[in-house]
Amino acid sequence: QVQLVESGGGLVQAGGSLRLSCAASGVTFSSYAMGWFRQAPGKQRELIAVISSSGRTNYADSEKGRFTISRDIAKNTVDLQMNSLKPEDTAVYYCAARWIFKNEYDYWGQGTQVTVSS
Repeated sequence: QVQLVESGGGLVQAGGSLRLSCAASGVTFSSYAMGWFRQAPGKQRELIAVISSSGRTNYADSEKGRFTISRDIAKNTVDLQMNSLKPEDTAVYYCAARWIFKNEYDYWGQGTQVTVSS
């Protein structure tokens, strides 16, 4: 049974940093891509960072250079380091897992709120 649990969200001032963590159980990183998504009020959910089963990373253009996704295989966690935060980064952030033989993310965490004040 796959379970994803996010933590690390909170309130931060613009220009600050936060580190989100996703504790994954029932997932073997060598068989899953892991992604971080976010959804702001009134907006669609968007993919912001992915780490593939081989450890390769990709980012949405707007987050390149500010966000870093990483994983710890021993701890089975996937982190998202967010720097130079902006008010427009305010959203609920979700961790998700995609089996390498599928195109869709099948497993989702409950989300963690990130609020960036100006």
